[in-house]
Amino acid sequence: MKKGLITLVFLLFLLTGCFNKDSSSIIKKLEKEVKNSDAYHLTGIMQIISNEEKYLYDVDVSYSKGDLYRVSLKNQTNNHEQIILKNKDAVYVLTPTLNKSFKFQSEWPYNSSQAYLLHSIIDDIKSDKDKKFVKEKDFYIYEVEANYLNNKELKKQKIYIDKNNNIKKVEILDNKNNVKISMQVKTIDFKAKYKENYFEVDENMETSVSKEVTNQKLNDIVYPMYLPKDTKLINQNKIKKEDGERIILNFGGESNFTLVEETIDSSMENSTIPVNGEITFVTDVFGSLGNNSISWISNNTEYYLTSNDISQEELLNIANSMSVLPVSK
Repeated sequence: MKKGLITLVFLLFLLTGCFNKDSSSIIKKLEKEVKNSDAYHLTGIMQIISNEEKYLYDVDVSYSKGDLYRVSLKNQTNNHEQIILKNKDAVYVLTPTLNKSFKFQSEWPYNSSQAYLLHSIIDDIKSDKDKKFVKEKDFYIYEVEANYLNNKELKKQKIYIDKNNNIKKVEILDNKNNVKISMQVKTIDFKAKYKENYFEVDENMETSVSKEVTNQKLNDIVYPMYLPKDTKLINQNKIKKEDGERIILNFGGESNFTLVEETIDSSMENSTIPVNGEITFVTDVFGSLGNNSISWISNNTEYYLTSNDISQEELLNIANSMSVLPVSK
């Protein structure tokens, strides 16, 4: 009888341990798994909500020891792909179909939260001393602070981990608890192998099978739907380029800024452009954010927004509000 009671208590202990893990044990196991892996490969689907529009991306992440990262985001609607590449030389944003790459001297990915990188997710959980931890039927859920320096609207994140200690979903929320970014993890392979030049720029620029057809005319002028207080469009000029067009929009009033839109110069050869700034997301693509400017490429049009009067946050608000609808003059 006594032996049977001891066996029952032992079984209950095992069951309790399996289904009632605490916060620290989960993180320790996750961290150990990532640290013990020479490389991992992750796939998933990310949804971004911007100005009530939803954008879906196929996400493909590769990591290898030596601080090597490759993150591919492919828009499910138009198949437009961008790649963030970090190797021993620098950080790059590549658009292979346009033969364009931009070179950053950046602290990415360590200067911000990253919903698709395991290192970033684990670090955010560990660093938040005020994190919340709850257990649901199928998931352990961490609620921690989000660190998006270029987007103060994003305040916190929820990380969903299943009973087998696999990260399954990451949600980024604003201060009203609206989900603005959702990353669904499909697969994680901790035994990934990559060939020697996998993280090199030239190798990745050659991965695109077809090239996008670039426009030589700007069919529509794209206007911002958000303007700072007492600011309006005061003039616009169209300029012919050797291989396309350029539109210059000047806004004035309490806050002055200039918006340039131009066709992309077509080139058969890959070009790498040095950039002063940090990688940021603008509406549906990666762009570059400097102290007083922001630039990005969308729908075969290159955009450049600059001002000495307004903050980086306001620059992003303007850029993220871009629409084909006109503003008042």
